[in-house]
Amino acid sequence: MKYKHLFFDLDHTLWDFDANARTVLKELHDQLKLTERGVHDFDLFHTSYLQHNEKLWARYRKGYIKQEELRLKRMWLTLLDFKIADEALAKEMGDLFLDMLPTRTILFPHTVEVLQYLTDKGYGLHLITNGFEKTQHSKLKSCGIDHFFKAVVTSECSNSLKPQKEIYEYALRKAGATAEESIMIGDSIEVDIIGAMNAGMDQVHANFINAPQEVKPTYTIRTLKELEAIF
Repeated sequence: MKYKHLFFDLDHTLWDFDANARTVLKELHDQLKLTERGVHDFDLFHTSYLQHNEKLWARYRKGYIKQEELRLKRMWLTLLDFKIADEALAKEMGDLFLDMLPTRTILFPHTVEVLQYLTDKGYGLHLITNGFEKTQHSKLKSCGIDHFFKAVVTSECSNSLKPQKEIYEYALRKAGATAEESIMIGDSIEVDIIGAMNAGMDQVHANFINAPQEVKPTYTIRTLKELEAIF
């Protein structure tokens, strides 16, 4: 086998962040009676949250904002879109969201069977994620896939963030792997694919949404099931 170690991203690659976030936001929308505050269109509210979350994560990865600001501002800015300037409500929503989200269990199709297939083939499976330590481990445990992974590296424990080369080097050391025998599997060209390239690792772009590819990865898949044809 050319590869011995497969490094996965978690959110948007194995764990369906958008679907899980939607279920939690809908519960918060109902629980906190946001309709009475003027949030009549939940779909619009959900879309607004995703847009702010993505932009704030980009700022967080570049070191412009801290964890706490990310967690508060994604709710604060979403509420502001509906002309609700209530920082206490934004903080309550942020705290509840972080408590509830990691317990959600929607995975992308074929996740468990593909992880089992790769394990049975003898690959070492690992995770490299920009998520927070407690949150990401909770997601893995809630979904029942934590046992598949030998090394789980978060940005928090490594003190680095994808696409920085340092987090990949940290993960390789923790897994006892070399870049030449390893490959990164993730959904983001900027974060996962270019990051892995900078660390000298091959890459699989999990391009479930048919996003444009500004660089050419080693492999591209449209579903996780296609990993079985590669490995």
